[in-house]
Amino acid sequence: MGQLCGRCMQLLRDFVAFIQKMSSELVYSIKECLALISECSCLKQNASKTRQLYKPMLQPHERVTAQEFLQQIERGFEMSPLGKDPLEALRTLAFSENPGLQQSAALYYLHMSQHMNVPLPAEHLEPFYALLRSADLEVQQMSSLSLVNFLLEGNIDKEMVVQMGLLEPILDLLESVDPTVQCNSCACTMTLAVSESNREAIGAAQGVTPLLSLANSYDPRVQQNAVGAILNLTQSERIQLVLCKEGALPVLTLLLESPDSEVQDALVCTELLQSLGMLLSAHTTDPVIAGHAACIIKNLNLSKNRQRIIESPCVEGLLQTMLSIDIEENSLHYVTSCLAELAKQEGGTLRMVKWMNEPLTKRLVRLAGQREHTETSFQAASIIQHMIDHEKMMLLLKCHIIEIQAYLRNFLTHQEVRFQQLAISTLCRLQADPEFSLAFRKSQMAKLLEQVRQQTEETQELLRAAICHADS
Repeated sequence: MGQLCGRCMQLLRDFVAFIQKMSSELVYSIKECLALISECSCLKQNASKTRQLYKPMLQPHERVTAQEFLQQIERGFEMSPLGKDPLEALRTLAFSENPGLQQSAALYYLHMSQHMNVPLPAEHLEPFYALLRSADLEVQQMSSLSLVNFLLEGNIDKEMVVQMGLLEPILDLLESVDPTVQCNSCACTMTLAVSESNREAIGAAQGVTPLLSLANSYDPRVQQNAVGAILNLTQSERIQLVLCKEGALPVLTLLLESPDSEVQDALVCTELLQSLGMLLSAHTTDPVIAGHAACIIKNLNLSKNRQRIIESPCVEGLLQTMLSIDIEENSLHYVTSCLAELAKQEGGTLRMVKWMNEPLTKRLVRLAGQREHTETSFQAASIIQHMIDHEKMMLLLKCHIIEIQAYLRNFLTHQEVRFQQLAISTLCRLQADPEFSLAFRKSQMAKLLEQVRQQTEETQELLRAAICHADS
């Protein structure tokens, strides 16, 4: 057999290199695929079914521990229930593969959480890791509930729970298919999120996404706790950004329609309104955030919630957003509409006047004067009209007499009656000021008002004729 030429040798070398490269990429792809599958919650949810295929053998040391533990319970724990011996027994039971033994440990912790109002030492948190990760549903339910009880009673240090590595199994339980486990894990997360360092840890562990999903749960208990957890997380500016990116604002907007009063109360609480105001102030140029936040505030603007909104940073945030968002953005309509609703109340008007300055006044007048977006124009003019009676606002408006006359003339000739009515109401209030009154007399405003009056009289005559004709 002859030797290969140089060209053929090079072809073979290239082929071998290609195969080696393809093999390494294939192996990497297989590893990556298996890793992703192993991390999916579907395996965790179905793990109990896998475990049912065999009965775990009860190890000799587990049998002895269980018997001794039972005897200690029957004696009422002559030694401290939080002592060294019970702890060793709980560790053995918790880390057993036998669900019956794990249930015993979980039940004991549940009993302690309900009947013992004493701090739980940090070493007693270790068995929780195994119990929360158990494939047995009852163990998950009892251990998560006992952890909630300990946290609510203040018998566990919240930061210590995260430091001991329990955050990961708690967040994993958010993806359980069982509503009780979902409810308990949401409650744990909500309580842990009271701490600033824990909020950052929850955000870093990607705990926001499952909470948003559970906020849409059909189970009211789950929904309440999920909303509560989201509320506590909003105290972090960094997590506010994460919440926005994950679509929290549309979810919260939909939750305003929830029939559950506790969910509604959570949404209108001071903390959430504070966070919305901070969010608006920090992202004044983001039309998506501005639009959704304005929708939430407007939908919350019921009589019982109005004072909370007025006292929150939301008003300032909306005004600053109005100053920054481009006129072409749809979200500007939501912002001006929300401000116009708040301006209908004297408290809201006073709050707005407090924050008004020359740039904001100029922006409002320009929005009222533009003709491309009629609804935004109407809302801006409405805001101005409600603030006219305040001396500070009147002084600010005097710098824009010409522009104000222009949009009022436009409104008086508008086909819609509401525009004409708003213009007349604004004129009446402005005429109380000598400078505005003089400017109006020099302009064609009186002539326009006369035309509107004649049109109104003609309309009234036609209406009277139509009514008489209908009655005859």
